[in-house]
Amino acid sequence: MADVVIDRPPLWRRVLPIFQGFDWPLVAIVILLGGLGLGVMYSVAHELPGRFELHARNMIIAAGVMFLVAQVPPQKLMAVAVPMYIVGVALLVAVALFGITKKGAQRWVTVGIVIQPSELMKIAMPLMLAWWFQKREGQLRGLDFVVAGLILAIPSALILQQPDLGTTLLVASSGLFVIFFAGLSWKLIIPPVMLGVVGIITLIVMEPAWCAPGVDWHILHEYQRQRVCTLLDPMKDPLGRGFHIIQGMIAIGAGGMWGRGFMQGTQTHLNFVPERTTDFIFAAFAEEFGFIGVLLLLAAFFFLIWRGLKIAIEAPTLFARLLAAALTLVHFVYAFVNMGMVSGILPVVGVPLPFLSYGGTAMVTLGASLGILMAIAKSSRLPRS
Repeated sequence: MADVVIDRPPLWRRVLPIFQGFDWPLVAIVILLGGLGLGVMYSVAHELPGRFELHARNMIIAAGVMFLVAQVPPQKLMAVAVPMYIVGVALLVAVALFGITKKGAQRWVTVGIVIQPSELMKIAMPLMLAWWFQKREGQLRGLDFVVAGLILAIPSALILQQPDLGTTLLVASSGLFVIFFAGLSWKLIIPPVMLGVVGIITLIVMEPAWCAPGVDWHILHEYQRQRVCTLLDPMKDPLGRGFHIIQGMIAIGAGGMWGRGFMQGTQTHLNFVPERTTDFIFAAFAEEFGFIGVLLLLAAFFFLIWRGLKIAIEAPTLFARLLAAALTLVHFVYAFVNMGMVSGILPVVGVPLPFLSYGGTAMVTLGASLGILMAIAKSSRLPRS
């Protein structure tokens, strides 16, 4: 009997289908921002043993998560939306009952390993709400938006209670974006916006009385009240609560037009910039690369957001469109809030700058969200090819 010869295709031909449908402009901008993150981390953390290496490791893990999640069709993502949300809320309840407290905040729980469930909700929340509106496509009623509000309010309240205002803002915004894109009427959006504007103006006018020692705001924790009051007038306590904001603004101003140069930031390397590898890394970046560098960083983030919204517009289902749009705009919230608090126009709330700030869990969450965008992009292109 003659031998049967099986002609196996070359390795590259077998691997190629894995990458088919990838949004390569999105991949390119992710690589660019990742490279900027590694560069600035090397500059600001070369005196801190192991910090740069751990940041690089976190990026590699996030890239692996992004690649793996990109292989999951949106239909399967839709199938895990409800279980992930339920598990996330259950873990948040566990945190409230017997969570681990660090630095005055009860945000962690042990389930074999120590985890921070609020990070899971950054993905679970938009997944759940996108699933909810997909199931009601074509038959939306006012009550459906009320239920969506409850879905959003429960985990947001649990996270705020920890307390973790920064993560609450990110989780709540991801859900609000889904509700908005699902068709929430402008008549319901404008009143809260106007109320917020009036509240901000009132707060600025009443700052001398409301920020006086011993005044209790009731609705906020004391440390949150102090952050708002420090934002309004950081010079009241320049060596205490106002130190972070003042030094951040000094570092940004010291960068000038072109910056002091790579690894030449004096405010950073003389330890005047606090939390220079995490929340305040933007100040270190601005000092070393100046106004031009900041413009390039902003352009990179805007391109990322534009590309994500383009993927959302081209998505084949309502679920995919809502999910892609919400995850994309959460990246905008990340960048806007971080840069705003470092620049002194927003309170310090502990929100990292994507790709640049050090942090393992936040980096993995970022990789997962980008992987979902990749998966949605593939789902809208492969059927046509």
